[in-house]
Amino acid sequence: MELNSRLGSVDSLDPNDEDMPYSDDETEDELESPLPRTDDEQNRINQETEDNQVPSKKDGTWKVKANDRHFLELPEFKKKHHFCFKKSKYAGNAIKTYKYNALTFLPLNLLEQFKRAANAYFLALLILQVIPQISTLPWYTTLVPLILVLGITAVKDLVDDIARHKMDNEINNRKCDVIQNEKFTESKWMNIKVGDVVRLKKNDFIPADLLLLSSTEPNSLCYVETAELDGETNLKFKMALKVTDEHLQQESQLAKFDALLECEEPNNRLDKFTGTMMWRNQSFPVDMNNILLRGCKIRNTDICHGLVIYAGADTKIMRNGGKTRFKRTNIDYLMNYMVYTIFGLLILISAGLAIGNAFWQEQIGTNAWYLNYGNDYTPSYQGFLTFWGYIIILNTMVPISLYVSVEVIRLGQSHFINWDLQMYYAEKDTPAKARTTTLNEQLGQIEYIFSDKTGTLTQNIMAFKKCNINGKTYGGHCREDGATVDRIHPVDFSWNRYSEGNFKFYDHCLHHSIKYEKEPEIWEFFKLLALCHTVMVEHNEEELVYQAASPDEGALVSAARNFGFVFLARTQDTITINEMGSVNTYEVLAMLDFNSDRKRMSVILRYPDGKIRLYCKGADTVIYERLHPDAKNIKDTQEALDVFANETLRTLCLCYKDIGEEEYEIWDRKHKAASISMADREAALDKVYEEIEKNLFLIGATAIEDKLQDGVPETIAKLARAEIKIWVLTGDKKETAENIGYSCQLLDDDTEIHYGEKVKELLNIRQENRRNMEVVTTGKQKRYDPFFSGNKKNALIITGSWLNDILHEKKKKKKKKLRLRRPKSKEEEFSQQEAKYKEDLIKEQLQSDFVDMACECSAVVCCRVTPKQKAMVVNLVKKYKKAVTLAIGDGANDVNMIKTADIGVGISGQEGMQAVMSSDYAFAQFRFLERLLLVHGRWSYIRMCKFLRYFFYKNFAFTLVHFWYSFFSGFSAQTAYENWFITLYNVLYSSLPVLLVGLLDQDVNDKLSLRFPRLYLPGQKGLLFNYTNFFISLFHGIFTSLIIFFIPYGAFLQTMGQDGEAPSDYQSFAVTTASALIITVNLQISLDTSYWTFINAFSVFGSIAVYFGIMFDIHSAGIHVLFPSAFTFTGVAPNALRQPYLWLTIILTTGICLMPVIALKFLYKIIKPSEGDKVLKNRKKYEKEEALTRRPVSLRRGGTARRSAYAFSHGKGYADLIVSGQSIRRKPHAPRPAVSRVGESSLATQTS
Repeated sequence: MELNSRLGSVDSLDPNDEDMPYSDDETEDELESPLPRTDDEQNRINQETEDNQVPSKKDGTWKVKANDRHFLELPEFKKKHHFCFKKSKYAGNAIKTYKYNALTFLPLNLLEQFKRAANAYFLALLILQVIPQISTLPWYTTLVPLILVLGITAVKDLVDDIARHKMDNEINNRKCDVIQNEKFTESKWMNIKVGDVVRLKKNDFIPADLLLLSSTEPNSLCYVETAELDGETNLKFKMALKVTDEHLQQESQLAKFDALLECEEPNNRLDKFTGTMMWRNQSFPVDMNNILLRGCKIRNTDICHGLVIYAGADTKIMRNGGKTRFKRTNIDYLMNYMVYTIFGLLILISAGLAIGNAFWQEQIGTNAWYLNYGNDYTPSYQGFLTFWGYIIILNTMVPISLYVSVEVIRLGQSHFINWDLQMYYAEKDTPAKARTTTLNEQLGQIEYIFSDKTGTLTQNIMAFKKCNINGKTYGGHCREDGATVDRIHPVDFSWNRYSEGNFKFYDHCLHHSIKYEKEPEIWEFFKLLALCHTVMVEHNEEELVYQAASPDEGALVSAARNFGFVFLARTQDTITINEMGSVNTYEVLAMLDFNSDRKRMSVILRYPDGKIRLYCKGADTVIYERLHPDAKNIKDTQEALDVFANETLRTLCLCYKDIGEEEYEIWDRKHKAASISMADREAALDKVYEEIEKNLFLIGATAIEDKLQDGVPETIAKLARAEIKIWVLTGDKKETAENIGYSCQLLDDDTEIHYGEKVKELLNIRQENRRNMEVVTTGKQKRYDPFFSGNKKNALIITGSWLNDILHEKKKKKKKKLRLRRPKSKEEEFSQQEAKYKEDLIKEQLQSDFVDMACECSAVVCCRVTPKQKAMVVNLVKKYKKAVTLAIGDGANDVNMIKTADIGVGISGQEGMQAVMSSDYAFAQFRFLERLLLVHGRWSYIRMCKFLRYFFYKNFAFTLVHFWYSFFSGFSAQTAYENWFITLYNVLYSSLPVLLVGLLDQDVNDKLSLRFPRLYLPGQKGLLFNYTNFFISLFHGIFTSLIIFFIPYGAFLQTMGQDGEAPSDYQSFAVTTASALIITVNLQISLDTSYWTFINAFSVFGSIAVYFGIMFDIHSAGIHVLFPSAFTFTGVAPNALRQPYLWLTIILTTGICLMPVIALKFLYKIIKPSEGDKVLKNRKKYEKEEALTRRPVSLRRGGTARRSAYAFSHGKGYADLIVSGQSIRRKPHAPRPAVSRVGESSLATQTS
């Protein structure tokens, strides 16, 4: 009954959780689309046309001719490249990620830099300054900073591009053997072409997408490691076609190979390939099992040969890269808008002052006989020229040095990340790496993290932790007598020559029982683990090397091996194990492999004494249904399974059944008939398997730990306290993903989980409510209630199929047909457009609702999703929440997601480096993400915000003095300062202190930053730099400029020096205001500095000293003699600054500027302290306290979904391969004697 219901559900309208959605590359003409209804006559015409048409070959437009490079240059394969030039559509195998070469660097880099509005603006200013009629400042005041900016940026771009060149050259210059001139010749990867036949050796990377032709393994099997594609280190096997295996083993045969392959165009589907090979007047189907993908690594195969199908940019791994887009931070966008605002203010102020100059010229200037301009300009024209003069003078409100300083700060912060020893992974000698220098402050604003699972959260390493045998649980810290202790040394397996040094087990009671054979059930338990599997074994220098279809299965066989039940060898119909020193060979009568429906695996064996026994392992939900009524220990095992599930361990039930000879023969006939059935063979086999897998007797249960990376639960918990939400996006099965969710504490006891069905139901209710509201209301925006009521934590677990179904992304295959359609009327076109508009609107509403629902949850797990879907989910959150996102992964299937997110992080240190190459930041362990965000990200954000606020302030204070001075200079565009002071203000006099604050400042140290994650919240909310802060800096600058100008102006108004001279001239006034300004702005940054070092103090007082030193030099008589036109303030500084009352004026000006700031800071800390202020207040107490205790692992009682995640998630194993004999080497050998040699007295002496 269960089987029928299961089989009958195939045609259900609901998505299948086990299915992966269609390819990302399927075009609309391959997918179902609504067509207009046609009448019967039209249908008849369509059918006749379709029947008479010549079969189209559109499906096989990609053609590859073996060993024929000239084939690629045929006209039919040419396509337009530039203008009328054509080139072959087949890409070369060289990859290119660099942007410049020696010839194009200078023009292209300058072109890119002048695309930035600020650089173009300053270039325009430079052009204005060389026009004598409007120039109010020398040209060098703009040229020197502009060259500095362009030069620093160009050097940084050059260094980055050289690194890309080196990486490209390293990959392109790898070597492999290619058939040329009828023999194998060593060639570089970049010289490989489509159609070449290549030879690869063990541990070689695959240079292009290849059709496997032959190998040295039986039946031309080839084992590959796909870590660079998906982060998984377990091996996968590929197999050559039988015809190429038989006829293409020798070099001469390969050189004469001339097959034609027709297949699909290049696409990004990693699990799909369809093609046909035509050779010797026959056609042979080719599928994904015959394809070796670029980026994979050859393992356990001495030599293999392949035909290049896709090269370079056409390979699937490169197609999965997604579009590379230039990423910019929120602060970048905000800074640009603020610069545009300042440009607007600049134009308004200049226009106002120009109008004032026109009126002044009209009323006063034309009547002043002493003002002889040497021209006859009208007041209006003079005002027009003055407008441009003020544009030049006031341009320092947006100084070009701002962009240089930002680049320097970002570069320094990137190096701090690279140098952080606490993010260095010593085990694999992998430091953290900031691969970009433009996104550091964005790390302090992350709201959503999208993480891959395999290789990112987990190590993809399974460990045998516990078991239950005959109702008794083993795996704790137990002595030989069964007494539990708190601490105990691991079991010593040195008596077993096959034991693995890295296997740790702490239950000495189980070990003691096995060695002394106290309980037969324990021996039977481990015998089952050693016999019931699809693992393959290799003997490598007397070492056993297991190759498993999944890490789980490998962990179980390894556990049996360490406990003395060693899997030694297998043939097509036998399996040999060493049972505590005794080597036995069992005949394999049948192997019933795993699949996603069965959730179990069985093997039927004939013992040496002739007894037939079935061993079975699988999920408890399917095993318990098939147990014999007299089976024992069912309740005890159930309780153990509950405990294992609460500890987030992956479990399996083990059982057996003795089969009579007659019963087996009857079943075997049915099995053979089902195995050759042409109609629905899998269903027929499932039905036969059901007949034999019943009335089983329970032996026990295993518990495997899917090992998380160190510190993952603690990291996730800490990031959650910083209100960062973590979503897991994985291609794994639902049960596996859910199990990991509990392990890493994304899910816990109090979490209510909602699956695809519930999500769709809630979204449909919201849609229905929206339609009802549209009928009732008159267009007012309705604010909907939350999807989930109450205070309970909620989580979504949704598969890729459900995601497509819910978001109307689902695509259905259709058969291509020629359809003749009558012309559409205007009404039909309008109707179709309206229907499409409504469909798009509904789709957008659904997407928005889904994001709202997901964001109400504490955790979201999307499983069985494609790379494109991962990117789609990230993009939805960015689109509808305007949130800052971070994606982290380790495989090529994560590249699209990494490129789509605002910040991309790659996990390095594994074999796969595709994610790292596409990432913005890279490190070896997920736990380093905590430090990257909560320490480096938060510090970078605070530093950049403080830098920008102060930079805008000091330049407003500096520039607006010209504005106040204009009212006393006839709006004549006369500068209030000396020209050299204007040139050097942002370069030398005020740049270093703020630069060091941007590099070194920190409100609290790294330990307190990690201890109090809520310190991260201001960055998420953008509280430290926004338009409010900008206008505060503006008004602060206006206030400072007022004081800087009017207090010296008042002091100079009616003043006499102590020697009877009147120093109230323009030049003395300029020196006084400049001196007050330099002291004020440098002391102001001192008030804003939270973290004082010697360097900070030296920079503040050093900047003031440098100012006075340079000023006295450029005001000296000696330099005036050398350059009389450039240095006109001869002797001004020594003359003015020897007057005590001018020093008093400077001190008074500085004090009035700073006292309100000091008072406000004091009041804020007392009345409205920030989170940082509160932590700083108790800093010493916190530093003395011990670190916070680790959060305990959450438990969930009665959870069954996670219990058998292994059985639910296990893919099909090597059973078909084994029973077909294709994995068994051809060379003859006597298996039994060889096994005996391996096993003789192999398990050292056992005490009796």
